[in-house]
Amino acid sequence: MRLISNISMMFTEVPVVDRLAAARAAGFDGVEIQFPDPGDIAALAAESRRTAMPIALINVPRGPGDAVGLASLPGQEQAYRAAVADCARNVEVLGVRKVNVLAGRPPADADPADCARVLRQNLIHAADVMQEIGVRVMVEPVNRGDVPGFFISGLAAGLGVLSDIGHPNLFLQFDLYHMAITEPDLCAAIAEAGPRIGHVQFADAPGRHEPGTGDIDFAAALDALRATGYDGEVSAEYNPKTETPAGLDWMPRFRKLLR
Repeated sequence: MRLISNISMMFTEVPVVDRLAAARAAGFDGVEIQFPDPGDIAALAAESRRTAMPIALINVPRGPGDAVGLASLPGQEQAYRAAVADCARNVEVLGVRKVNVLAGRPPADADPADCARVLRQNLIHAADVMQEIGVRVMVEPVNRGDVPGFFISGLAAGLGVLSDIGHPNLFLQFDLYHMAITEPDLCAAIAEAGPRIGHVQFADAPGRHEPGTGDIDFAAALDALRATGYDGEVSAEYNPKTETPAGLDWMPRFRKLLR
């Protein structure tokens, strides 16, 4: 497993393009970026090559304002497809091999069955488009304490979507932070998700800060993850309690747990 950093949340003390070098200096093996700005794509690609820091994953654009995804929103199908097309162009420039689709937060008066139908169609579309260019698609369950109204929350909902669609290019983005909040037993949840896990993120819970600031047993969680056969990226996606470099004392022990 490779330890990477989410530079949308970490190393924000420096401009986004400079965060790749900052992450490399800190000892990470690569990065992920939630929503890269279109104006930064070329510079990020050049810096990724210069620093030998691969960009593992980006998200399909989430929509305007405070939107948290478009995929389950009836009436937004055209905007969603445009977002997927933009994302496909960006991943080819950046060399990204995974993308995450955020289901979003439908309006309170939306019909859940209609939202589920739209989500299914939209995930199939993304999985098909990205499969043609060799990119895997993730869908992520998010806890509703952090994001009220998010359409996919909890492991059962995430696995249910994958089972319903049955697309070979659709996987689960398994964030240990969100799952520690929604699932009664994190290790059991990892085992249940098994080979459907396509990407892993982490922060401690509660708080969404550095490992060691909350209650997650990362040694047990990583053992459970290893038992599934997962050998991909494990991404630090947390809110640093102070400046990012000051809070990286967890890394040496964490790296040992990854071996």
